[in-house]
Amino acid sequence: MIQYALFARLEAKPGKEADVEAFLKAALELAKDEGSTPIWFALRLSNTTFGIFDAFHDEKARQDHLSGPIAQTLMAKAPDLFAVAPAIELIQVLGLKNQTTAN
Repeated sequence: MIQYALFARLEAKPGKEADVEAFLKAALELAKDEGSTPIWFALRLSNTTFGIFDAFHDEKARQDHLSGPIAQTLMAKAPDLFAVAPAIELIQVLGLKNQTTAN
């Protein structure tokens, strides 16, 4: 069962909202290449607040993701895109329903 997850809250600098959205859409392609990241969401919580939620089968996969290309790019772009440093929380998944449909 997937029990390990991350939530990153991202607060865009004024005028950088479109850039943050574009970054997150591009990060989806990197997430697709991570075989150990079965669940990955890019989120818009308000006009200026964004988030990333991802979940993993084990702690090793979560730690690998934290040192992987998405996290590296996120931290490199943080000074330009975000009003405050990204807040990244390690969270535990207590329950999961996953139903996918073909698009």
